[in-house]
Amino acid sequence: MSEAPAKKAMRRTPAKSQRRRSRELALQGLYEWLLAGGDAGSIDAHMREHDGFDKCDSVHFDALLHGCIAEAVDLDAALARHVDRKTTELSPVEHGVLMIGVYELKHCVDILYKVAINEAVELAKSFGGTDGHKYVNGVLDKAAYD
Repeated sequence: MSEAPAKKAMRRTPAKSQRRRSRELALQGLYEWLLAGGDAGSIDAHMREHDGFDKCDSVHFDALLHGCIAEAVDLDAALARHVDRKTTELSPVEHGVLMIGVYELKHCVDILYKVAINEAVELAKSFGGTDGHKYVNGVLDKAAYD
């Protein structure tokens, strides 16, 4: 028997965590950086102007945005072992998601590797192409064992 429509309408999707919001904003900043370049400071300032920035984990956002930009060469080298093309040929969304995923796997020891991969997959589902999340999952699953 199905639920009554009124009861179904009362269900709410769970609120996004502060960390998820920080990942989303960091991805948007990385997207900007991958497309247009620029310095991390101006991208950071631009991202802080977004509505809802106050609801994110700003410390995690800083670590992701600034860490991924500062370590882009090393992150791309780590990704190169597991992707099927040059990282510069990836869509900017997939590239940014993969950078965040590898960064978290490498530096965020308080985040379980399965959580880091799952969060990257969710970012790819929200912002990427139709099957991009499958690609992200496969690449990060391999990278987790480096």
